[in-house]
Amino acid sequence: MPTLLTRRLALLAEEKHRAVLAGGLRGIERETLRVDRAGHLARTPHPGALGSALTHPQITTDYAETLLEFITPAEKDIGATIAKLDGIHRYAYSKLGNELLWSQSMPCELPAEKDIEIAWYGTSNLGTLKHVYRRGLALRYGKAMQCIAGIHYNYSLDERLWRVLDENEVSGKRLTPRSFQSESYLATIRNFRRYSWLLMYLFGASPVLSAGFLRGRAHKLETLSEDTLYLPYATSLRMSDLGYQNDAQSGLRPHENCLDSYVAALTKAVNQPYEPYAALGTKRDGEWIQLSTNVLQIENEYYSTIRPKRVIQTGERPIQALCSRGVQYIEVRCMDVDPFEPVGISVATGRFLDAFLLFCALEESPQITPEQSARYTENFARTVKEGRRPGLTLNNGDAEVPLPTWGAELLERIRPVAALLDALRGDSAHSDALNAQSIKLTDTEQTPSAKVLAALRDHGQSFGAFALAQSEQHAAYFRSHPPTADEAAYFDGLAAVSLAEQAEMEAAPQANFDDYVAAYRNSNLCQSRQDGD
Repeated sequence: MPTLLTRRLALLAEEKHRAVLAGGLRGIERETLRVDRAGHLARTPHPGALGSALTHPQITTDYAETLLEFITPAEKDIGATIAKLDGIHRYAYSKLGNELLWSQSMPCELPAEKDIEIAWYGTSNLGTLKHVYRRGLALRYGKAMQCIAGIHYNYSLDERLWRVLDENEVSGKRLTPRSFQSESYLATIRNFRRYSWLLMYLFGASPVLSAGFLRGRAHKLETLSEDTLYLPYATSLRMSDLGYQNDAQSGLRPHENCLDSYVAALTKAVNQPYEPYAALGTKRDGEWIQLSTNVLQIENEYYSTIRPKRVIQTGERPIQALCSRGVQYIEVRCMDVDPFEPVGISVATGRFLDAFLLFCALEESPQITPEQSARYTENFARTVKEGRRPGLTLNNGDAEVPLPTWGAELLERIRPVAALLDALRGDSAHSDALNAQSIKLTDTEQTPSAKVLAALRDHGQSFGAFALAQSEQHAAYFRSHPPTADEAAYFDGLAAVSLAEQAEMEAAPQANFDDYVAAYRNSNLCQSRQDGD
C-alpha cells in the first residue's frame, strides 16, 4: 500500500502541479551582536545610519541595543533569500565603522548586567511598549540569555498546494480551505517536533560558551580553558536548558494537535498571573518594569523551536491574527548561527531545510499524546547536550536506537522529497545537500559542533579568541564586497523613510501610556472553542 507521503509526492510530481510546488516563500531573520575590535560588546547606540530600529523593515534590533536583527524579504528560492541576506550584511558593514558582527550564537564576554543596554525604540507609545517588554524579559530571564543569537527560518508553501492536497484526499471531515491549511501547518509542526533532533545533530554549532555567560548559575559543563566552558559531545548548548529556560514557561505546553487548542494555551498564558512576577509588580518607583505579571507578557515571549505564524496588521496581536485568518507560514527557531558562514547560514543548509520541512508537511502526522511529547523533548535534549557521544541512543517509540541509525533512516525517507524538488529545478541541489548531511552521520568530526571544537584548538581553546577571529574574517569579506551604488541607494532610502516614520509617530498625539498598555493587554484575544483544554 502506498503511504500518504508517496501518494502526495506522486500527486505533486504531475506536470499540472509544478507551479504550486514551485510557489511558497522563504525568509531568514539573522541575529548578531555588535562588538568592538577586542570582541567586547559594543557600547554604542544603534547606528543612526542604519535607520530606525522601530520602523525599518529589514534592519532592526532584538533584545539588546547591540543585538542587530537582519530580516530578508520573502523569496521563492532560498538562494535568492541568502543573496538578500548577504546584501543586508554588506550594507550594514558600510555603516559600522570599526565594529564587528559577532560570528556565534552564544554571546561574547558580556559586561555586568547593568551595562547591557536594552534596545531603545524612541518615545512613541509603540516604541515604549517594545522597550518595556524587553525590561520584562531582563527581569524574568536575565540579560545574558537575551543576548543569544540565532537563525530563524520562515517557510511557507503555496496556498494552492494545500487546496490540491485537500481536493485529492478522502477524509472523514471536510474543512474550509483556511482550516485545512492551518491544520496542515500544525501537522507539519508535529512532525518537526518528532524529528528536529536531527537538525540539532547536523547543524548545531554551539558546543562551547564564554565562562562568564552563566552568571554564577549551577551547571555541569566542563572547563576547556580559563575563559571557556563546554560539553565534549554537545551540539547546541544554545538550545539546551543552559540557553533558553525559565520556570514559568516550564509548564507551558501549547497543544500542536489543532490551531484552536494552540491558541487557547497561549491565550491562557498571556492572561494567567504568575505569582513570582506578581510579587514584582508592573512598576517600580513609577517606572514600568514589565507589561504584565502573567506567565507571558505577550505571546512572542513563548520560547519554542517552531511557531505557526501569520503576518500581523497594525495594532493586531499574533494570536488574533492566527485566530481570525489562520496559519500563513511557520518559523523555525532552533537553528544556530553557522560560525563558518559569513551570513550565518549556507545555501546548502537552506536546501536541506526545504526538503526536511516539505517532508514534515507531506508525511503522515498523527496527533501527539503528552507521553509522546515528553519523549520528543527528551530526544531533542539528549541531542543538544551529547549528540556526538559514541553509542548515544534516542527513543523512537518502539525502542532505543542509535542516533546515526535513525538519522540515516530519516534521510532515506526525505530523499524522494529532495528528488522531487530537484526535478522542479532541473538540478541535484537538494539531493546534494542531503548527501552532504549523510556524511556527518558516519563521521561526527564533520558536524559543525565538532569543527568548532577542532578550530578552538588553534586558538588556545578560547571561545572568545576563535569567535573574534571568525568575526574578523567575515568582516574582511563584507568590507571587500561593499554594496553597489544601487544597493547603497536602496538601503539609504529605507533608512531615511524609517527615520521619518518614527519621527512622525513621535510627533503625533500620544495616549496616556498606562491606558495604551491596558488597551493592548485587553485587546480582544481569540476565545477558542477549547478553552477548557
